[in-house]
Order: sequence, then structure tokens, then C-alpha cells
Amino acid sequence: MLFFKIVNTILNYKVNRNITTALTVVVVLFLTVTCSNDKPDTIAAVVDRSTLPKLHATEITTVISDSGITRFRISAPVWDIYDKANKPYWEFPKGIHFEKFDVNLVVDANIHARYAKFNENEQIWELRGKVRSTNLQGELFETEQLFWNQREEKFYSDSLIKITQKSHIITGIGFESNQTMTKYLIKQPQGIFPVDEEESK
Repeated sequence: MLFFKIVNTILNYKVNRNITTALTVVVVLFLTVTCSNDKPDTIAAVVDRSTLPKLHATEITTVISDSGITRFRISAPVWDIYDKANKPYWEFPKGIHFEKFDVNLVVDANIHARYAKFNENEQIWELRGKVRSTNLQGELFETEQLFWNQREEKFYSDSLIKITQKSHIITGIGFESNQTMTKYLIKQPQGIFPVDEEESK
């Protein structure tokens, strides 16, 4: 009887020891796998926040109001707002279509450009690349660069400008205009051509 008890004790000890060993191996393997996956993915810190836009929007159409009255409508493929730049600005790297409304919500000027940038502090727009604008009289203004000072309510440019009227085409270098482009001055006129003559060329 004593013999059977001794054998049984030895067998239980070996089984328990094997189970303990197996459990130890499983725990060690689990901890190894867990520890190897403990490190989270790291993302490089943003060094210069001024180079990252606060807002990046695509295919946008929006209206801008002033004192509760709709003043402008903007359509653009891409719109980025850099609020942390030295001079905060909006950028439209793929172009912009812009409409200005009068107090009766009639479009009194529209502008299209391949690139645009708006300086928030100075309230100045810079439009570049095949800039085209039409006023209420149907006159077409074409240039490669045009600035619009919203505070002073005027357009200006030092580039070559072409104005197509109903009967004449005017060209020159340097341009100033009121905000509706109905009163303007060409600084260095280069020529006035009848529309038919220009078309025949």
C-alpha cells in the first residue's frame, strides 16, 4: 500500500512539473511576442507648422459674406489655409473662379485664374496664370498677373494687359481699376485696335 502511494506521488510530481514547465514556456513565448509588439508606430514630429495647412479642401464652392450680405462666391479644385505662416494666407494652387456680387446679389465682376493666393492680414489677392475677368459691360480683361486689394477696393497690375471691348481691343503695360472694373487706367498704353482688325491678324 505504501509502495502505491509513493509511486502515485512521484507520478503526480512529474505531471505537475511537466505542466508547470509547459505553462512557463507558454508564458515566456507570450511575453516575448507581446513585448516585441509593444512599441507603437512612431510619427515624426512636425518641425515647422507654418508649412502645413490648417484646412485642405477639394472641389469646393463657397460664399463669403460681409455684415450678413453675400459678397463673393468662390469655386476651386483645391483650397489650402495656412494659418500659422508668418503672414497667414489662403492658397488655390490649381486655380480659382471668383464672382463678386453687388448689393442686389447681381454678379458685377468675375475672375478666373490658374493660381490664386489671398493674404489675410493685408486683404490682398494675387491672381496668376491666364487671368481673365469680365465686368458688367461685358469687357474682357486678360493678363498674367493681377492684384486685388479688398480694403482699398481696387485692382492693379504691372503686367501686360489686354482689354477687349465691343468695338476695340486695348493693350498696355500696368493697370489700375476700381473694384467693379468699370473705371480703369492703363499706365503705358501700347495700342487701340478695332475688333475686326485684331481678328483679321
